[in-house]
Amino acid sequence: MRRFTMTIDGRGVESAQHFDVIDPATEQVCGRAPECSPEQLDAAFAAASTALRGWSGLAPERRGKALAAAADALERQTAELAAVLTAEQGKPLAQARAEIGSAVRWLRHFAGFTPNREVVQDDDVAFAEVLRRPLGVVAAITPWNFPVSLAFWKIAPALAAGNTVVVKPSPYTPLTTLRIGELLRGVLPDGVLGVVSGGDALGARLTRHPAPRKISFTGSTATGRKVLSAAADDLKRVTLELGGNDPAIVLDDVDVAEIAPKLFRTAFANSGQVCVAVKRIYAPRQLYADLVDALAHEAVTARTGDGRDPETLLGPVNNRPQLDRVAALVSDALSRGAVAAAGGSRLARDGYFFAPTVLAGAEDGMPVVDEEQFGPALPVVAYDDVDTVVERANASHFGLAGSVWGEDVERAARIAGRLDCGTSWVNAHIALAPHIPFAGAKWSGVGTENGRWGYEEFTQLKVEYVAGGSPARRRRSEPTTAAGRH
Repeated sequence: MRRFTMTIDGRGVESAQHFDVIDPATEQVCGRAPECSPEQLDAAFAAASTALRGWSGLAPERRGKALAAAADALERQTAELAAVLTAEQGKPLAQARAEIGSAVRWLRHFAGFTPNREVVQDDDVAFAEVLRRPLGVVAAITPWNFPVSLAFWKIAPALAAGNTVVVKPSPYTPLTTLRIGELLRGVLPDGVLGVVSGGDALGARLTRHPAPRKISFTGSTATGRKVLSAAADDLKRVTLELGGNDPAIVLDDVDVAEIAPKLFRTAFANSGQVCVAVKRIYAPRQLYADLVDALAHEAVTARTGDGRDPETLLGPVNNRPQLDRVAALVSDALSRGAVAAAGGSRLARDGYFFAPTVLAGAEDGMPVVDEEQFGPALPVVAYDDVDTVVERANASHFGLAGSVWGEDVERAARIAGRLDCGTSWVNAHIALAPHIPFAGAKWSGVGTENGRWGYEEFTQLKVEYVAGGSPARRRRSEPTTAAGRH
């Protein structure tokens, strides 16, 4: 069992208290993490505030070189980091390596990102330019499903824009983030990136602390409300990426055999523990039985097990409370008349394993359809009319993303355009990239991550206005003196 240290002002920091981290595949302790004290949190923010002056004053190219060096450092340690990530989160090693690769990709993207110059007026009356200045210290709070990649959705653009960051990972999965902090000491200047760990009390102190000018949070809608409320007292800027209940609408012209594996992969990715996974499928009645059978086949043939086994496709649910929630939602659906075409119960083995479950006969109004299950359980709902099913898909409080699947791509795109969500895909789902913005509607979030738009969320807009035009324009308009003609 390994102990990890926090990173504060570029140094490793222990704590008087630690907490255990559980391997969800074995239910055994896989590591220990420090419980950050109030005084240590103060020190982390003080270091970030001190480092801000030098970091924000660097040319963007120099910050970019530091981010690229950080990417190289993580890439070199991919195998080690992936092993820690699998142990604490449960996902298969191949997926853990891909997650570390995602962090590297985001760092390199924003290392080379340069915002466009925005001149909004340039005439004899005035010169006006819109500038982007760093906000200051940023507090980043990350979830347990993708603790590394979602951390770097925040860290990479925030640092590129000239801010400094203190990141707090979930207490269920703090170890890989702590190790990343250890690896980046000396790669990034002291204080530019701090890593602290602890439970819910630390998160509350972090959001109410006077030092950060921005809170970037990914997690549940319920916790997001608390973050927003705490940030309001100090008028902190916030970005909240919250829950989702993504619908996938299958049209009547699809090839079931072709799309069923794709739907399964995007619903059960990370054992369904993806905010933007397919959470409910609406299938036309004439294809319903065939699609349920095809999805059930995918479920019963998918290897569920310890992520360290190279044959494993689906790992465990990350933690016991989430396992209990998935089990309760499935049990409730079965009691209301749904049928488990595959799965339906916890696996009889050590670890937080739930059999990949496909629920036939599911209906709107069942909690497993209306709420975010965030686990390996997929309800399939029949429909008869496309216009009506779009209304049903949009009736949710959530609006993170959605998808439409059909052979007639133009028709599918028209229907996808009617979905009330931040992203709508056609014949795809979970298609994410550092240059493409990601935002939620309704209860699914506030603000935007990724791309130019996500970068700008970590900046303060500033206008510079020069009456009479820019100095260059004024020089051009000045009459040439006699001396200047010789």
